[in-house]
Amino acid sequence: MLSKLARAAPARHARKLSTSSSRHVTKITDLSKAEVHEVLALAASVKAHPADYHDALRRKVLLMFFEKPSLRTRLSLETGMAQMGGHAINYELGSSPLGVGKELISDTAVVSSRYADAITARVRTRHQIAALAEHSTVPVVNALDDFAHPCQILADMQTIVEQKGAIEGIKMAFVGDIRNNVTYDLMRAAHLVGFSCSVAGPSGPEYQPESGVAEELAAIGGPGESRVCATAEEAVSGADVVYTDSWMSYGIPKAEADARFKALLPFQVTEELMALTAPGAIFMNCLPAARGEEQTSGVIDGPQSVVFDQAENRLHAQKGLLLKLMGADRWL
Repeated sequence: MLSKLARAAPARHARKLSTSSSRHVTKITDLSKAEVHEVLALAASVKAHPADYHDALRRKVLLMFFEKPSLRTRLSLETGMAQMGGHAINYELGSSPLGVGKELISDTAVVSSRYADAITARVRTRHQIAALAEHSTVPVVNALDDFAHPCQILADMQTIVEQKGAIEGIKMAFVGDIRNNVTYDLMRAAHLVGFSCSVAGPSGPEYQPESGVAEELAAIGGPGESRVCATAEEAVSGADVVYTDSWMSYGIPKAEADARFKALLPFQVTEELMALTAPGAIFMNCLPAARGEEQTSGVIDGPQSVVFDQAENRLHAQKGLLLKLMGADRWL
């Protein structure tokens, strides 16, 4: 018996080292339109009836890699796993970023796959996420990198559905720093799901979307559309949703802060800008927010703001996604 097990072990190890066949979500378009709606339906159900899901992920383990600071992401993932009967392990990369030093990302992915049922990672680069997904044999979810933020976009869409009744056909405007992960995934979601997303930010390569994003959006095609506008006023005119994000993202050198503030100020969301929107328009910010920078206090603390509903929905949307990816077929 021992000799048979010894002969079988290398084959099992070889399968673990092969290219992953697990389902990963590295950006919002890793899901189909139908799957987005499936996750949103699960999110709405688990929000309305949390007790029905108290053991949905019983004995499931989620490993969370954090290279960048986190409040909402860590709290929502840990809380979500606990509320569904599972367990989340927080692993802060600290001074040893993923893939730097002796530990290869491929080795990290293979080993982690043997301990956990799924992996989330909040890291600095898309290359780290891609390498984890390539070598992991359990689902990998991008919890933020420099190119995408699918967990946030699912929460955003859940919030819009709650406020507007549907996501299809709405007009969204994103203003401010449009060279970032949230902007890219919102534009992808527009094409995938079927709404319009107009974005506006300062001119110049350091503020405008990467050149490859336009090519990616053209390849997605889809029922929706996106466009880059020259002014904030053009983008928000008639919008149902106005969205902004921090001007001083993690990693922005302090020496650049003054220049960025001056360049981005014409794209600040003010009460005057919100007056150009459609009746019943809502304001969103994925947080953290700096009052007096990307928006005024009157906007974020005003009656059109849904930022805290949006933040809460990170919990529910991620529950829906984890239920789908971690083998809870009875909920689908």
